[in-house]
Parts: sequence; structure tokens; C-alpha cells
Amino acid sequence: MTALENTPAPTATGAPDPAAVDEAKLVAFMGKVLEDCGAAAAVPLVVLGDKLGLYRAMGDGAPVTAADLAARTGTAERYVREWLAGQAAGGYVTYDGPGADGDADRGRRYHLEPEQAAVLADDAAPTCMLGAFEVFNAAVQIGPRLLETFRTGEGVGWHEHVPALFSGTARFFRNGYAADLVSSWLPALDGMVDRLTAGGRVADVGCGYGHSTVLMAQAYPASTFVGYDYHPESLESARRLAAEAGLSDRVTFEIASAGDFPGTGFDLIAYFDCLHDMGDPVGALTHARAALAPEGTVLLVEPYAGDDVADNLNPVGRLFYSASSLICTPASLSQPVGAALGTQAGEARLRAVAEEAGFTRFRRAAETPFNLVLEARP
Repeated sequence: MTALENTPAPTATGAPDPAAVDEAKLVAFMGKVLEDCGAAAAVPLVVLGDKLGLYRAMGDGAPVTAADLAARTGTAERYVREWLAGQAAGGYVTYDGPGADGDADRGRRYHLEPEQAAVLADDAAPTCMLGAFEVFNAAVQIGPRLLETFRTGEGVGWHEHVPALFSGTARFFRNGYAADLVSSWLPALDGMVDRLTAGGRVADVGCGYGHSTVLMAQAYPASTFVGYDYHPESLESARRLAAEAGLSDRVTFEIASAGDFPGTGFDLIAYFDCLHDMGDPVGALTHARAALAPEGTVLLVEPYAGDDVADNLNPVGRLFYSASSLICTPASLSQPVGAALGTQAGEARLRAVAEEAGFTRFRRAAETPFNLVLEARP
């Protein structure tokens, strides 16, 4: 978190009247800030624990010492001892107390509760949050650039971030898609399951690493799928994923932007957590409307948000507003038009975008704590 170091602080324009400060509120707020500073400091250490396999090695819930965990993971015991203590202080692992061997340092034991393991040790669980830590650890690396863009209003393209942002984003969304896309979201679209079962054409715009594309293709073997993205490195990963799943005959990935991807006659055109990143979302949906088959459908999966800021003043809103400030809004502002919908655009604003693009039917088809699932039809 040192990306903004050595930046001159702004000149103070005033200070609060000491008589106006409520001492109890001040102490409570300082406690909150202290807790947040500790959480921010933990982000790179969670990423480190993930990459070294420390959480996975504790996934069975059995108590371990630092020496045990270091032996399991091929790491240095002294570093692991400090890491475990910090994780316990943050509530990410559970401290069991000193061991019986008489060594107060080396004998201390820790374990993962099942709930902690579901979030930190099981990469396939829909509750896994490791991707979010990976995203924010990567996103802050553009700190110096972001300082300048806040002053100038310019943008930062998705492709300008470090590769860990791309993999972390795919990882963060992947398990949620696996849990809900085929089982809930597609069945919620009018007539879509029948069309895909019979053999339809699907475009996945802004497909990234292709997890959503591959999940749909696995569920509907009679249909064909094409993923579009402007980012070549992400498409390389998507092609590998499709090949590993044995789907290369029905799933292709092409470099194209949302406003000019080729092809027509699509039964479904999907946008998974990406429309708000686009510089010209109206232009993107206008192009999609022209590319649809008769009675075709656009699926918009967007971060969950209410229509007013007050609706989003909660932990999910905080997470997504932070992502919007660091990643999504700069990405949109780096492109032509620069609509900058923001990660918390909300259903009403997304409806307005769809209607401006010529869609006459728009509804919320489903939702999760993290996503709005919206259906748009001409």
C-alpha cells in the first residue's frame, strides 16, 4: 500500500472546532479507522498465504503449529509464525493457545474453522473470496497513475493494469457464475433454456478468461458460443480453458470491441459484469440489438446496487465503489464517450441505457447478494 508515498499533502483549509468534537464518537471512529488500516495491511498477506498454499494446508481444520505448517508448505517457520499470529488477530484463522511442549513460541497452535476454510481455503466454493484480495492487491499498483487521473479526469485502460488483476477478477466472479448462471440465471430468461437446448447462437461480450462462456457451453451441447474481448492476453486464457474442457469445436474467442463485434442472428448476447466498464454502453447495446436474432435476448449481469447512494452504504457497496474508483471508472474514462456508469450504476440507470439503445422490454430476472441479473429485449 505504498503506491501513494512521497506525495505532497494538500494544504489544510481549516480544522474542526475542538469544542464541536464529540469525544466518544471520535474514539469510536478512530477505532474503525484502525481496524480498516489493519484490514488493508492484511490484503497482501492474504494473497501471500493463498499463493504459498498456507490456507489450503490448513483446510482440514486440524490444529497446526508454525513448524507444522511450514513443513507442509515448504516455507520458513519464522515467517509462518508471524503470519499465523497476524491472521489470528484479524480473525482469519483461530488461535488454540500454546502447546504442551514448553516452547511458548514454537508450540502455539492454530486452525481454520469450517467457515474460514469456505472463504479462504476452498478455491471452488461460491463463498471463496481470495479473488477479491488478488484484485485489490493488484489494483493499488497503479497508485501513482491514479493520482494523476484524479486530477486530470483521464482514464486508465484495463490492459494497463498488472496481470494479477485479470486473473483475480476472473477468479472472483468464476465461482458465483458456476453456482448460479446455468441453474438460475439462464432459466430466468423467457424461453432461453428451450432455445439453447434446441441449438442456439450465443455471444459473450467482454468475456475475459471465458469462464461464463465455457459454463454455458457445457450446459447446452447443441448450441455454439463465441466470446469477444479486446484484451488478447485474456483470450489466450479463455482458449486454453475451452480446449481443456474439450469445447473448441463449439466455442471460439475473438478479439473485438463491444461496439463492433462481428456476427448476427444471436439468440443470446451476454455481458457479465462488464457493461459498466465500457466507454459507450449505449453504443454497445445498440450494436447488440442489431446483432440479435428475432426475439433474441440480451443478458446483463451487473454488480448488485440500489438506485441511490444511500441504498449502497453497506459492505457490498463499499467493496464495489472501491473497485469502481480503482478500476472500472478509470477503464470507462479511457475509452471514447467515457460514460463512466460506475460499478454501482443500479437498475434504473441500466434501464435508461438499454432504452436509449432501442430496447423496449427490460426487467430484473434474478439477483444475488453480489449481482443484478437483467433481461433486455427489443
